[in-house]
Amino acid sequence: MDPVRRQQVLDQLNASSRATLMEQLDIRYSDVGVDFLEATMPVDSRVHQPMGLLHGGATAALAESVGSAAAALQVDLTRQAVVGTSLSVNHLRGMRDGLVRARAEPVHLGRTTQLWAIRVFDEHDRLIADARLTMMVLDQD
Repeated sequence: MDPVRRQQVLDQLNASSRATLMEQLDIRYSDVGVDFLEATMPVDSRVHQPMGLLHGGATAALAESVGSAAAALQVDLTRQAVVGTSLSVNHLRGMRDGLVRARAEPVHLGRTTQLWAIRVFDEHDRLIADARLTMMVLDQD
């Protein structure tokens, strides 16, 4: 993907996050290519659970956000829509502060379903969580 197109896609994705959960969690799309999409989220008190660690639900929201956006980039949104049907997340490492980065890569891009692998890393590229997101591709009537 050429740099101009890459920036256009990132700007469009980030603009679509206004007044949504992604804006509340400060999820920002940060890199995109032909076969991946990345987003970041700061880890601070907004996304902590009571023990002061990154909340699994916030990690799941990040994973579903980046996977759903990646899935949408694979279809013609004037003719089709994508909706999540299943999300599973394995939480592997706790984190108290910093920045997490989620990378979505396709496992399967079918006519009616997509499967995405989303890996979440800390600032030292340590794996924080591993997720799988199943998306259904729906024709717009």
